[in-house]
Amino acid sequence: MKIENSIKLFNDKRVRVHWDNDVEKWYFSIVDIIGVLTESKNPPAYWRKLKERLKKEGNETVTNCHGLKMKATDGKMRFTDVADTEQLLRLIQSIPSPKAEPFKIWLAKIGYQRIEETEDPEIAFDRAMKTYLKKGYSASWINQRLKSIEVRKELTDEWEKRGVEEGLEFAILTDEITKAWTGLSVKEYKNLKNLKKENLRDNMTNLELVLNMLAEATTTEISKEKRPETFEQNIEIANEGGTIAGNTRKEIEQKTGKNIVTNSNAKIFLDNKKQTELL
Repeated sequence: MKIENSIKLFNDKRVRVHWDNDVEKWYFSIVDIIGVLTESKNPPAYWRKLKERLKKEGNETVTNCHGLKMKATDGKMRFTDVADTEQLLRLIQSIPSPKAEPFKIWLAKIGYQRIEETEDPEIAFDRAMKTYLKKGYSASWINQRLKSIEVRKELTDEWEKRGVEEGLEFAILTDEITKAWTGLSVKEYKNLKNLKKENLRDNMTNLELVLNMLAEATTTEISKEKRPETFEQNIEIANEGGTIAGNTRKEIEQKTGKNIVTNSNAKIFLDNKKQTELL
């Protein structure tokens, strides 16, 4: 397991975290979070009692938590229980503390918003538009990004019709498309842009987004025509769709003399945009 060690500050208190590059997840020290939210003098004892209560309630979150070696206060590496983001948010709901209340309110609000978006998908697009504007993205980029969501949804709907299972199989086909048009796997592409949990598409330039959409839209159309019956056939079609976009990329690069797939990410091109606006 490839892990990067780091310590994050939470209200000026230390919370130990690990980034697992293989599964692309952050893991947080449970006792550190409990210490911050409860101000308990003995967070490990608090966690033991909470764990017992949650087990009796049949909470699978606790059973799924595992231990990782993290640097203790004495400087030695010791095993401690950790939780990923989803597990952590579930645990916070079970902590009776005024400091945990803002998180619980936020989770309730997010849950309500997701229910709204299920009933009216247009709400999700409106929220996305506002979020991207606040982050500093240009209107033209946002329009491309929202269109890319629509194109992606059409592709995944087509995959579901062909019996492709969401999760691992979606990821394999996405990787095939990405490799065919960029020459990189999704993980390699994210590493190039120095990303961890950040969304890859949110860190693409306009042209990268357009070519990624071309790859996915072409894959969708080929699939509709060929009607693949096996996963292997879906892989072949994903490669065909990505290759068409890849050939387009190469032609553009030949004409412009510039690489389209680069290490530029949102931080870089949004910073450049701000500097340009100041001139």
